[in-house]
Amino acid sequence: MKRVCMLLPLLLLFAGGNAQQKANYKLAEKFQAVSFGGLLGKYSMSIFPRQINNTDKFWFEFVTEEGRNFYFVDPVKGEKRLLFNNSDIAQGVSQITRKAYNEKDLRISGMKFSKDLTKMTFSMDGKYEFDFETKKVRAIEEKKDAEEEGDIYSWMNFSPDRKYILYAKNHNLYMRGNKYKGMDTTEIQLTTDGEKYYSFARDAEDDKGGEAETDARWFKDSRHIYLVREDTRKLKDMFVVNSLTKRPMLEKYRYEMPGEKDLCQYELWIIDVEKKTANRVPADKWTDQYIQVLYPGEKGDKLFFQRFKRTWDEVDICVVNTETLDVKELIHEVDKPFRDYHMQNTVILNDGKDILFRSERTGWGHYYHYDGEGRLKNVITSGAWVAGHMAAIDTVGRAIYFYGYGREKDIDPYYYMLYKANIDKEGVTLLTTENAQHSISFLTSRRYFIDTYSRVDTEPKFVLKNNQGKMIMELAKPDTRRLKELGWCAPERFTVKAADGLTDLYGIMWKPADFDPNKKYPIISSVYPGPFFEYVNTSFHLNDGYNTRLAQLGFIVIAVGHRGGSPLRGKFYHRYGYGHLRDYPLADDKYVIEQLADRCSYIDITKVGIFGHSGGGFMSTAAICTYPDFYTAAVSSAGNHDNNIFNRGWSEIYHGVRESLKTVKGRDGQDSTIYMYACKVPTNMELAEHLKGHLLLVSGDIDKTVHPASTLRMADALIKAGKNFEMLILPGNGHGFRGKAEKYFERRLWYHFAKYLLGDETVIEDEY
Repeated sequence: MKRVCMLLPLLLLFAGGNAQQKANYKLAEKFQAVSFGGLLGKYSMSIFPRQINNTDKFWFEFVTEEGRNFYFVDPVKGEKRLLFNNSDIAQGVSQITRKAYNEKDLRISGMKFSKDLTKMTFSMDGKYEFDFETKKVRAIEEKKDAEEEGDIYSWMNFSPDRKYILYAKNHNLYMRGNKYKGMDTTEIQLTTDGEKYYSFARDAEDDKGGEAETDARWFKDSRHIYLVREDTRKLKDMFVVNSLTKRPMLEKYRYEMPGEKDLCQYELWIIDVEKKTANRVPADKWTDQYIQVLYPGEKGDKLFFQRFKRTWDEVDICVVNTETLDVKELIHEVDKPFRDYHMQNTVILNDGKDILFRSERTGWGHYYHYDGEGRLKNVITSGAWVAGHMAAIDTVGRAIYFYGYGREKDIDPYYYMLYKANIDKEGVTLLTTENAQHSISFLTSRRYFIDTYSRVDTEPKFVLKNNQGKMIMELAKPDTRRLKELGWCAPERFTVKAADGLTDLYGIMWKPADFDPNKKYPIISSVYPGPFFEYVNTSFHLNDGYNTRLAQLGFIVIAVGHRGGSPLRGKFYHRYGYGHLRDYPLADDKYVIEQLADRCSYIDITKVGIFGHSGGGFMSTAAICTYPDFYTAAVSSAGNHDNNIFNRGWSEIYHGVRESLKTVKGRDGQDSTIYMYACKVPTNMELAEHLKGHLLLVSGDIDKTVHPASTLRMADALIKAGKNFEMLILPGNGHGFRGKAEKYFERRLWYHFAKYLLGDETVIEDEY
């Protein structure tokens, strides 16, 4: 008894020194304004130039708390000024309509300028003309060209010369003349074999029988038409149930799953409207190949396309003669273990005389110059860095402008840097020297570009530069006054090592606005594993997927890239996850948190959370089940826990599909060889028995991207393993949560981590 009495004061002292921390909901709610949907989201964080009369002169609109203003820019003169005084427009229109208009939020559209730039026409409650010299507004009647008279419908696909209208009906292609061009309007049927799921219509299921849109496209000669036709007749159906309709309704759609035998078959078709012929191009090479059009010839005589093998490790660049339908293979590329579809790029220039082909044949993505016969002429870029997507091409100057990553020393390898290269020789010139993330918008002449650059901790700069990279002027400054008054703290960039102890990983850390370095904070990892892109911001963002608001509750929140997550780091980094799609990012995420906890005394590594959506939902559940003694709580939304019922392309590209040959006996008794494919991805259900922490599973009930069955199968596995978990189904929601459902989900996200990482079970009722 005496011993118990001695321990009691110590227990009380211990309890008093570790009082439960309360989640700061008030601070999190305050930061609702720091998003695109809040007040601050109304201010401009980008510039979109609108060129004037095919010159380098342009105008742009920009919004700050002072209002919406319109600016005129002349790059040649280095001039920037207000395009007009808002009061002149508002008062001028008001005198005509007798209505009042907000001069600080002037909404006008359709601005067109006279050749001498002395007048401007625009739409605002009608059509008007503004005289820049007299400052007068007058109403005008909108004139219509003869060919624009009459009703224009979305299904009308006009030929380049506007003489013909192409459309689909009853799953076939039809055309008729445009009467406003003096053409015969008699309907002509171009194809006859169209049917449901093997259609020339965009909607392959539509059986209404009326005119419909088609994905068929005209050549510039207004004679030839091309189409990649999809045959989905053998595809199997998937289903979801919409519970919010008057009578719960079954929604059916066709869906390819990994390893399946019956897939969509892609066919390339050429239609000649003069000869009234429609022919399938003999482009078959591989079983279940994928076809994509690259470029229709200027004269209508040829069409460039690429085809991918189902295993995604081989690709051909081809050209077909539209008259003879002869197919010529120009470039054949083998890329192990797979060709990166998202970063692949082939550009056809000068009507096929020049082909720019992006390849990772050296382990780094670079551009190669081929001639029209598929012969390699020269390497354009090279080295231990990545050449990415094009920003602009100057065919006259024989130059390309593109984003590059990882070439410059001491600059984050994820930053988009603009480079210029000559098509006909190797070598590049850096045009954006600022250590930041760059977003480029070129003017049509390619002589100038708008460079918007920023970092997660540095607000955007909007500058005009010439094509040598020289800055001409600053165009505008973003309005962040209110942001700073709210106490918003920019996230902090950090670098750590991957679990191999060698590879650098880059991440962001969010802290509460009332951060106290002497306190201990639970840490939450906001995850998305890629593998085609890492959702780790590199530029200034107000809307960051819940992370800023979540941190205000009293957490350290991080987002970090993992090996295998991004193609911007080169082929070795990107292909790390191939063959183990479930597990590849997990060890890195755990090791990142351990390093940060050792580095930052304010991180409480005994209280670790993780959350993510879609692939992030898949990863967060895998993490808490793989490392049950490390992660305390997880929120998994729309997670593809079973990739064997997920999108075929995703699983077969990034995990791998096995190809094999099988001999079968036909009806005639003869043996033939067919290709067989198999794909088996490890699932989160296989890990369910290891769960120790607190898992919240979330799904929309009509998610056609990641079927709710993935979440329900995970729930079933947890039930069978006797595990406690929570689950939330959002009625009427698909893969992306919307409206009140999204706000409700975010609250549940807050409550889950507050309860299990802070010990705060307070629930605040809210009306959305």
